[in-house]
Amino acid sequence: MQFKTATGVLSCTPDRLIIAGWTGRDRAAVDHHIEELAAIGVPAPSSVPLYYQCAPALLTQETSIQVLGDQSSGEAEPFVLKQDGRIWLGLASDHTDRALETYSVAWSKQACAKPVADTLWPFEDIADHLDSLKLQSWIREGGDWVAYQDGTLASILPLHQLIAGASLRDGTAMLCGTLPAIGGVRPSSEFRMKLEDPVTGLSISSGYTSASLEIVS
Repeated sequence: MQFKTATGVLSCTPDRLIIAGWTGRDRAAVDHHIEELAAIGVPAPSSVPLYYQCAPALLTQETSIQVLGDQSSGEAEPFVLKQDGRIWLGLASDHTDRALETYSVAWSKQACAKPVADTLWPFEDIADHLDSLKLQSWIREGGDWVAYQDGTLASILPLHQLIAGASLRDGTAMLCGTLPAIGGVRPSSEFRMKLEDPVTGLSISSGYTSASLEIVS
């Protein structure tokens, strides 16, 4: 993978991928969401937060992915990478098969590619104002782009805490959890996302399409 940074291009091949789940900072809201999902058949997590282990080959910087069936959707998330002893922050989508979630969240995480934006910021440059970073996403519905997620990282557990909990080592990439979907989680074949720093005025944006493959049985 190649990333644009303020000091040049960073080339790396992550050999470990973690998808942090159940990372909402409001624990009461997280517990309520777990109960809601349990009511529709999604198993409760064994701990909160939870660090799902996935294949790093799922990470992609392609602008088009393929998924099985039509029940998957994206989620904009902070993306953390540790490389050569340094931690970087970027943006990724935890594209997930929602039908498979009712069987196993861990299996659903492994079923889809994880699109990653091509820009990284040095973590130390934004560590003192992480909560102010704005995370947004949009999906295409009825031919129009509609807001799908909108909030700040203050809604997610502090990234320092997630990084410590995951015991990051060189070559580790981690998606750090997400914000609620406006209007509920639903599939869309076109997804856009943005991470904005109001202090520096910088932003990271990316988008991709997902093509549905026929489920053959």
